[in-house]
Amino acid sequence: MILAAALMAGGSAFAGESVLGAVLPDTAQKVAELRYRIRGSMEDAMKFYKNVYPPQTYPRKNIANQPGVKAIHLANPNGKGWEGLNIYEANDEVRIYVVPVGESGKKKPKKK
Repeated sequence: MILAAALMAGGSAFAGESVLGAVLPDTAQKVAELRYRIRGSMEDAMKFYKNVYPPQTYPRKNIANQPGVKAIHLANPNGKGWEGLNIYEANDEVRIYVVPVGESGKKKPKKK
């Protein structure tokens, strides 16, 4: 169903590969582990994700908004496979980081 929604999305941004279960636009190019660069603007990326992951179900939160940098965290409410996506624009590039489950900064105490 998610893939079908992505395929019906307007423009040239169709669903590409899936990483940890998170759908990436077909323009995504891997730059590092779980990190991808996409063609287009931040607005294009957000339009794509509005169709693939509706804001009513997948909440968004601004994590940076300063000169030259915009960043939004898209949360995965079911937490299976991926915790969320960090979508950010800096230096005229849009990148996506797929946040794996358990990387939200919550550290478990070490057992002795």
